[in-house]
Amino acid sequence: MQARGIHHLGVAVEDLDEALATYTRFFGAEVEHRATVDEQGVRAASLRIGDGRVELLEPLGGDTPVGRFLAKRGPGMHHVAYAVADLRATLAELADAGANLIDGEPREGLFGLEVAFVHPDSVHGVLSEVVSVG
Repeated sequence: MQARGIHHLGVAVEDLDEALATYTRFFGAEVEHRATVDEQGVRAASLRIGDGRVELLEPLGGDTPVGRFLAKRGPGMHHVAYAVADLRATLAELADAGANLIDGEPREGLFGLEVAFVHPDSVHGVLSEVVSVG
């Protein structure tokens, strides 16, 4: 698998609006996109900071993946997302290489992009997302 680069860093937050204000005030972040992603149980916002991107994630409830993350670890770094050209081929390559995939098939993420997650046990404790950027 050859990643094209880091697509974004995901940050779990308790209050999306408060976090948006902080990132805007401290880093000059610009909101690129904001949406509720019911399938993942989050309200999310993608922020552009220079050439980079941060995705803020507020859980819709405590029984969601991000809700459980916050309960266990508190706010902070949630995942690293890697941009790939062909998500299905990437998932096959990762599986063949021995990665423990959370998603065997792509699902819809923010912006309507196809995404899939790799279990943190496979990547030295870091939840990793692969994002199709075609």
